Amino acid sequence: MKNGKSTLYDDLKRQILTMELDPDEALDEVAISERYGLSRTPVREVFRRLAGEGYVDIRENRGARVIPMNHSTLRNFFLVAPMVYAAIGRLAVSNFKAHQLVDLKQTQQRFRAATVSRDVLAMVVENNRFHAIMGEMAGNQYLEPSLERLLIDHARIGHTFYRPCDEDTERRLQLSADHHDFFIEAIERRDESAVVDLVFEHWELSRENMEIFVVPQGIKANLPSSI
Repeated sequence: MKNGKSTLYDDLKRQILTMELDPDEALDEVAISERYGLSRTPVREVFRRLAGEGYVDIRENRGARVIPMNHSTLRNFFLVAPMVYAAIGRLAVSNFKAHQLVDLKQTQQRFRAATVSRDVLAMVVENNRFHAIMGEMAGNQYLEPSLERLLIDHARIGHTFYRPCDEDTERRLQLSADHHDFFIEAIERRDESAVVDLVFEHWELSRENMEIFVVPQGIKANLPSSI
């Protein structure tokens, strides 16, 4: 059973990923302490933990705030993401442990179930977890922090993708879920080339989806398509 501190940690992560908390939004320490029945010391400990993982920015005299997201953030995200994802994919093939593959499969089952039930929150959380597990499989202390930071903004930029509103968007969502199954199959047979090819195919789908929601209709995105 989770205690108040663990619940606060999980809730804040979820609220940041799903944009329930806006980028650069201030986190009211007093209000949060009262809401979760915690003293301010454990609340600050949660803030520091989230800051270390890239979710929160703690600034002198300004307290804790959700990590910001601006034009510079977006440009850097689109430039770096495919390189990091490809490196993670290659290393995951070589270094994964059996229990991680089981975890990946279980996460994909939950993601599939969420797409069927149209549970947007679960889709965002399970998709984020799926790619985080691939980072754990890679087991690289230099790449994993970069992946964790990318996944935060990947979720925030693309969260509206999980709200299918037309036939084409629904098709993209199902294709994204299919890619997850293909990743599992390729990793299981240790097919590095297939995983890397999937990384770029999955990235291109994600990039197109994110541009649909980031860029107003009729305006050219002018964002890097790949590296």
